[in-house]
Amino acid sequence: MTTTHRPGEVLVLGGGIGGLATALSIARGGGTVRVLEQAPEFVEIGAGLQVGANATRVLGALGVLDAVEALAVHPQHGVLLDARTGQRLTALTLGDAFRRRYGYPYIVVHRSDLLAILLDACRAEPGVTLENDRAVVDVVNDPDGLTAVASCADGARYRADVVIGADGLRSRARRLLDTGEPVFSGYAAYRGTVPVDTVAGETSADDVLIWIGPGRHLVQYPVRRGELYNQVAVFDVGSDDPADGTPAVLRSRFADSCPAVLDALELLNLDRSWPMFDREPIPTWVAGRVALLGDAAHPMLQYLAQGAGQALEDADQLARALAAHRDDLPAALKAYEERRLARAGRCQRVARPWGRIWHTDDDVTAALRDRVLRGRAFDDYSEVDWLYADPYPDVPAATTAA
Repeated sequence: MTTTHRPGEVLVLGGGIGGLATALSIARGGGTVRVLEQAPEFVEIGAGLQVGANATRVLGALGVLDAVEALAVHPQHGVLLDARTGQRLTALTLGDAFRRRYGYPYIVVHRSDLLAILLDACRAEPGVTLENDRAVVDVVNDPDGLTAVASCADGARYRADVVIGADGLRSRARRLLDTGEPVFSGYAAYRGTVPVDTVAGETSADDVLIWIGPGRHLVQYPVRRGELYNQVAVFDVGSDDPADGTPAVLRSRFADSCPAVLDALELLNLDRSWPMFDREPIPTWVAGRVALLGDAAHPMLQYLAQGAGQALEDADQLARALAAHRDDLPAALKAYEERRLARAGRCQRVARPWGRIWHTDDDVTAALRDRVLRGRAFDDYSEVDWLYADPYPDVPAATTAA
């Protein structure tokens, strides 16, 4: 059995947004990287993506923000509405005031557009090697503690000084640290995009709309220069079985919604349900020469819109740590973990109660929630400063934008 080993090369498992951003970040810092992706092509499954200032800051450091913004939409507000009555509860200003406060914009983009831009940038980097059809089935540390080995389903083996598990919710690399299973939230989603001119009713070319109600919510916003409209309907499946997230249950959960929400449901693609999982935060992401990143390290529910954002932060901080500790890779991985563990864990923990607040079926709780929301100013950022302000202002940059 042949084992591929290039001394000094970082091996990244997974070619999604987090994996490719990691490869690009490391290469821009002067490193060499090999990415193994199990699929025949580098593709993103899904539709729209909200990208806050903490994530666009990373895209700016990578030199790809201009290309992403050219395909993105810059919403003016994030608007929270009552799914039953249609009444606006509150909004957060996302336009120029947001950009002035945080230095970077809030954008919405199609996942495949962002991935394609990162992929093109990686292909232009001589320090990045990309391989498809590499389904990793096992990851181990070598007994000498100096390398780790990833084994693939086709018999290929790769040894590297550092292996980064960016291989998602059911990560093989994570098994070195945690053998538990993902936690089903009890909620599932149907999602997709449609041409914007096919959407009837109350839509907005300038806003992210979030309709909340008991056991459900609907998110809507335009992507791809405003040509497509992204819609995600999330609902309580009523059991502990993800398979119960059927179209019939979706319709029953949304049955008493306002006309704008009911019209949106008619345009959803109901061919595939997406169960919502996360995991409990774990005390370490590092085992020997293997470290976790993105959903492999900190899968979270979607209520903060931070899954991709936190993966991008991981990629940036990992590259910075590797650049700062080139001659001591264990120290680099420790520094990466120390910078990221608490922050990503906070996002995991905060997302859960935020979802419960959106979906409450208790009339008293909902009334108190709505009263608080209606009383806040649209440009009050006090509750989100921790999320969007630069969390690492004193950490030296590792990337050199092309």
